[in-house]
Amino acid sequence: MPKTQEIEPVGFIVEEAKATEFYFASERKRYPPKFEYITVESEELVDGVLQRVTVLAQVERVTSQSLALRRDLDYDAITRIKEARIDDVKTWGVARILGYLTPTKKGHPPRILLPRRAVTPGNPIYIAPDHLLAQFYAYPPDASLNIGNLISRSQIPVNIRINGFRRHVAILAQTGAGKSYLTGVLIEELMERGATVIIIDPHADYVFLSQTEKGAKHNFSNHVTVFQNPESTGRYSKKDIGQVEDYTVRLADLDFDELCSICGIGESFTVIRSGLEVALNRLKERKVVYLMDDIINELNIVAQDEEEKKDIRAGARNAVKYIQRLRRLRVFSRSGVPIKNVIKPYHASIMDLSGLGNRSTDYIVSRLLRDVFEAVVTDEFDYPVFIVVEEAHNFVPPEAFTHSASIIRRIAQEGRKFGVFLLLISQRPGRIHPDSLSQCNSQIVLKITNPRDQNAIAQSSERLSEDLINDLPGLNVGEAVVVGDITRTPVMIKVRPRITKEGGADIDVVARLKKARKAVGIDKKLAKERKEETKLKGAFSEV
Repeated sequence: MPKTQEIEPVGFIVEEAKATEFYFASERKRYPPKFEYITVESEELVDGVLQRVTVLAQVERVTSQSLALRRDLDYDAITRIKEARIDDVKTWGVARILGYLTPTKKGHPPRILLPRRAVTPGNPIYIAPDHLLAQFYAYPPDASLNIGNLISRSQIPVNIRINGFRRHVAILAQTGAGKSYLTGVLIEELMERGATVIIIDPHADYVFLSQTEKGAKHNFSNHVTVFQNPESTGRYSKKDIGQVEDYTVRLADLDFDELCSICGIGESFTVIRSGLEVALNRLKERKVVYLMDDIINELNIVAQDEEEKKDIRAGARNAVKYIQRLRRLRVFSRSGVPIKNVIKPYHASIMDLSGLGNRSTDYIVSRLLRDVFEAVVTDEFDYPVFIVVEEAHNFVPPEAFTHSASIIRRIAQEGRKFGVFLLLISQRPGRIHPDSLSQCNSQIVLKITNPRDQNAIAQSSERLSEDLINDLPGLNVGEAVVVGDITRTPVMIKVRPRITKEGGADIDVVARLKKARKAVGIDKKLAKERKEETKLKGAFSEV
């Protein structure tokens, strides 16, 4: 592509033109393709002075049309029209205006302003030069993250603003479109800036962040810790992952209300709550550290204590079955992991939840995020924290109750005041609570074909135009639309290659089948049979 603006135009503005978009007509062989960037000269009031400016726009739609070549014509008629060269093909398109650059003080990036005046029909359009695009999508290195390049200009890097994360970010895509790969790129960039990152990882997609693609170490390898619950079967072994630590919760740290909530003892269960409270208070008088069996034993003692009121004894007796539900969670122990081991400056903590049931996963996420938020709010931790929530639709659904939903929604509403920022990742945006999704003022959206999910994205973001929504099904793997506070203008990118190893990539089915055949010697057996068959055919042919 040209480094400076072409002298010759590639088309002209036609028909109605607005301050937001315009139509253009082009030559058949020189028209700018969809997603290409073009410029047009215009006049704008800049600081009260009418100035000539270069307006940048992006092609949203291109159409070739012929009045002569109609659908109702047969093949012979079309052939005669083509031979007579009267096919009368016209090419025209629609371009969305992105803005224009204005100079600022030395050392500051240029401002991007949206035009207030419509561009003029008849004005020529040009292919945008590289240097102009580089200015549009560049930020100071220490204030931005490089996530890829322009789809239409692979040589132009695209950076996003770190300060844009203050209003939270959603990464949305259908399965296989590359959302986890993109999230890995973002985590790499955040780590390079010294960020504290907490990753909720239901399927072990990020457990290899301490390794390169070939298994070697990189520059922040020693600043990555994977946490697993001892009861988790895990998708990968500790030997494969490397630095893995156990994550457990100290049962004695649960207060009475939290214990009741986990067990499903609602506030209306006054008799059961009273019996449990008496037993718990008795237990705490004798023990600082205790387990579920200790609580159950104490409940049985209270239930048989003739000196207690009848309601208290009945409540204690009925509370036993609720406390036994805690056994299913399998996350409690005599000691828990201090939150200071999880959140550290320049550190990524990955909560590997693979192999755990839904109730255990939900509670661990709830507990972890509450502890993180509390540490930041109380100034125990004085640095920004970026919380990545994979499979967000499972933790903060529109209607179903989860323990983790309330803390995620609180962080979405209040986190930016304290320096806690969410990255919600999902392949089903239609199944995320709309309030939480709408709190994400920036979206990075990869390929999505489901109309319900497209509609959910459109309702949560005012910045995704109908045309951009319609473009989502046509994106290739690893291509995305970026909108919101993290970018000056909506931009379509190709995600850059990752430095770290991906954990959630789809398996190579062909390679696995080949491995299976090799394990049982099928290939050798088939080769031998084919060889014998060839000999037999040869022998019969001689007869």
